[in-house]
Amino acid sequence: MIGLAFDDAWVLWLLPLALLPLFVASGTPLSNGWLRFAPRDRASEALGWLLRGATTLALAALVFALAGPHRPEFHVERVGQGAEIVLLLDRSRSMDQGFAPGGGLPAGISPNSPQALDYYFSQAPARLREPKGQVARRLLAEFTAQRPDDRFALVAFSTLPMRVLDFTAKREVIQAAIEAGNIGRGLSETNIGRALEVGLQMFEGRPYNGSRIIMLVSDGGDRMDPETRERLSHMARKQRVSIYWIYLRSTNSPGLALAAGDSAAAADSVPELLLHAFFNSLETPYRAYEASDSGALQRAIDDVNRQEKLPITYDELVPRRELAPWAHALALLAVVLLLAARSMEIRRWA
Repeated sequence: MIGLAFDDAWVLWLLPLALLPLFVASGTPLSNGWLRFAPRDRASEALGWLLRGATTLALAALVFALAGPHRPEFHVERVGQGAEIVLLLDRSRSMDQGFAPGGGLPAGISPNSPQALDYYFSQAPARLREPKGQVARRLLAEFTAQRPDDRFALVAFSTLPMRVLDFTAKREVIQAAIEAGNIGRGLSETNIGRALEVGLQMFEGRPYNGSRIIMLVSDGGDRMDPETRERLSHMARKQRVSIYWIYLRSTNSPGLALAAGDSAAAADSVPELLLHAFFNSLETPYRAYEASDSGALQRAIDDVNRQEKLPITYDELVPRRELAPWAHALALLAVVLLLAARSMEIRRWA
C-alpha cells in the first residue's frame, strides 16, 4: 500500500486557519427594516454556508498544496515475455560505409572483384551506399519498440566501449540512446573484446530473472589474446548469456563461412573468422547472422525477435507523482464559485 508523503509537512499545522470563514462574518451589512417577523429564508442560509464552505475548501487546498504532497516512487514486480538484452553497437568508421554486394552477379564475375563493385553500383547504387550504421540503428529502434517487456542496455564502441544506457524498459529513453549514435563519426579502430567485457559486466549483481542476451552489431572481427578469451569465456558461463552476432558484411569481406579452397592458415588471419570461431567455442548459446544488405539485417532481427520470448520477471520503478496540481485545481474551482457569487451580490437595496 503506497502512502502519502509531503516535502514540507510542517505547513499542515496551518490547516486549522482554513476554518476561520465558518466563524467570521463576511460581507458588508446592508441597511434594512426590522425583519423580526419576516419568515426564515432557509435557502439564503444554505447558500451562505455553501460559500463559507467554498472559502474553507480553497484555503485548505492551498495549504495542502504548499506542503508539497506527493505519492513516493515505488517498485512493482511484473512478469512478461522477453529478455534482458545488451546491445553492442559498432561505431567504427567502417559502419559509415555501405553494405557488401550480395548475389545476383552475371556469370564470370567474382563477388570480390572490381567488376562486381562496378556492376552493383550501376544496378543498385542506393542500397550499396546506405550506411550500415544508419540502417542498423533504424532497425534496432524498430526491434526495441516491438518488445515492450524487454530490458535494454546499450554500449557503443570503436577503440573503447562507452556505456550509453543501463538496463531500462522506458521506450523513449531507449530510442533516444539508439538515435544518439547518429552524432559524429567513429574511429578507425575496433575493440570488440573490450566491448564484450563491458557488456557482460552489466549483468553483474543482477538477479537472473529470464533470458540474457548480448546482441553484437558489427561489421568486423577482432584478434583477442588468450587471456582475454579465457576471461570472456568465464564471464559468459557465469552470467549464462546467449550471444547473437549480427555481422554486417562489408565490401571485400570474406564473410563468416570459409570458402572452398581457403586454407586454415588463411582463416586464422581473418578477424571475422577468428571471432566467429571463438564464439562457437563458448559453452553458451551462440547464433550468427550474416547481413549483406538492409533486407538481410531485417530478417536477422526478426529471427531474434521470434526466438527470445521466454517468461521474464522484472522490477519496474513507478516514478513519484506530484499531487499539488490537483490541490491547486480544487482551490481554483472554489475561488471561481466565490467570484461567481460575488458578481451576483446585492450591494444596496433598490
